[in-house]
Amino acid sequence: MVSFVGEDATGSFGILAGRARMMSSLVVGLARFRQAGGDWRYLALPGALLYFHDSLLTLNTRRYLLDDDYLRISQALQQQLLAEEQRLHGIRTSLRRMEQELLKRLWQLGRRGAA
Repeated sequence: MVSFVGEDATGSFGILAGRARMMSSLVVGLARFRQAGGDWRYLALPGALLYFHDSLLTLNTRRYLLDDDYLRISQALQQQLLAEEQRLHGIRTSLRRMEQELLKRLWQLGRRGAA
């Protein structure tokens, strides 16, 4: 790796080969890197732990997308984020229903105990 550009909680940053040791937690989004003599390559990440030491960059993440085309990877990331938001909405709706049912049953038990 010659150059890496990513983003953590403090904002966007870059790393060049030969830089001092560094560790950071990347946020959800796009990062990019370039190897010697190569073009930029793009990574879509759901967040990652970055470790850089002795000019070796290591990213730990549960999944990623890698592409040379910025438009294609940004669209893929957007689709994944929308799909995840829909899944989360479904989970929240289910949890709300469970909570309402639990409160209803507790109320009914309380009424029986008072009688």
